[in-house]
Amino acid sequence: MIRLLMRVVMMVAGNALGLIAAATALDDMSLAVRGFLIAVGVFTAVQLLIQPALTLLGLDRVTALAGSSALVSTLVALIVTDVVSDGLRIHGLGTWVLAAVIVWVVALVGGLLLPIVVFKRWTDHARAERHQEVHTWR
Repeated sequence: MIRLLMRVVMMVAGNALGLIAAATALDDMSLAVRGFLIAVGVFTAVQLLIQPALTLLGLDRVTALAGSSALVSTLVALIVTDVVSDGLRIHGLGTWVLAAVIVWVVALVGGLLLPIVVFKRWTDHARAERHQEVHTWR
């Protein structure tokens, strides 16, 4: 249960970083400070719901679609978030495509690096305690 919670927290953080990066890089994309948390929440919830379905669909239909399901779910999550939230606005087809790629890449990198950075202190502390217990019993 704790691992699932940690994964969700890291996903939210990665998505937040991805949305910020895309809004910073793209002129036709904007994030409202006031609605940012709602936009991140909606985006992450949609992605959590749609990604497994796209992955299953991709595995049944086309092998190439299975690998791109995360990118497709990012685009769908951006669309839904834009429609239901006041915190995100995207204009123009090129901006939609670039926003999906930027958010996907930053969230992917964040998902890989954030656990290392955030939980490094916690894991180092846990390892030190285990090491100390082993030496105490000898």
